[in-house]
Amino acid sequence: MTEMQVTPSFRLAYVPGVTPGKWARVWSERLPDVPLALVAVEAADGEPTLRAGDADAGLLRLPVDRTGLSAIPLYTETTVVVFPKDHWLAAAEEVTVADLADDVVFHPLDDTLEWEQLPGRPAVERPATTADAIELVAAGVGVLLVPQSLARLHHRRDLTYRTMADAPQSRIALSWPEEQTTDLVEEFIGIVRGRTVNSSRGRGQMAATSAEAPAAKSAPGRASGTKGGAGGAKGGTGKGGAAKGGAPKGSGKPAAGGRATAGGRARGGSGSSSGGAAAARRGRPKRRG
Repeated sequence: MTEMQVTPSFRLAYVPGVTPGKWARVWSERLPDVPLALVAVEAADGEPTLRAGDADAGLLRLPVDRTGLSAIPLYTETTVVVFPKDHWLAAAEEVTVADLADDVVFHPLDDTLEWEQLPGRPAVERPATTADAIELVAAGVGVLLVPQSLARLHHRRDLTYRTMADAPQSRIALSWPEEQTTDLVEEFIGIVRGRTVNSSRGRGQMAATSAEAPAAKSAPGRASGTKGGAGGAKGGTGKGGAAKGGAPKGSGKPAAGGRATAGGRARGGSGSSSGGAAAARRGRPKRRG
């Protein structure tokens, strides 16, 4: 009984706020034979998902425990403050931490920002999730600071947000198990870093190389044709009989009609070797007895 061949696939985990769509499209164009499975996980479950082998790589928020995991920072997000549209902050173009001194600022348990000191006034109880905190903001209880992608993810008509000038920021990184740096992982690293197919280290580059192989095999034929043409040129410039006839060895002078010009070489090359030899004999001085 023959064994069934398992089709390779690539599982990519991603946390809320991250949009892997643009990289997924490049993957499908570059590796159409390898399905890309997107695995949505909560922010706190990103690392455990990779360590358990439930995903080959993940788009996570830093910091990442580097014990057994590799991570490449990709980009930094802008931090914003979310509040009701009728809040006084709506009149500002940009907000500072000091502006929130009198407001209740929610700090959910899944907060992705690293604070040395929390701004504003603390809430009586920390919301369990960012989604719960958004509901409280909509109720007019307080405000919430989050990466801009999360503000967009939890968008509501009755809420708006402004950029924070001096708040911590969240960074997104590509992470994967260090001992599982496979060709597919290398391929995805190349995609997120903007490498082209030819500069990639993974299967996409191998596929491109295979596609170019037929053209490479036909190259010697073309090259030999070029070489042949070069040989003909050599014959016309001195290695052919006509060229030798035009300038006999040891005479130091060109034969009659055999001037050392491009046109002369062309005419000499088009003639036969016997004609060149005859011209050489006519150009030699007679020996005296």
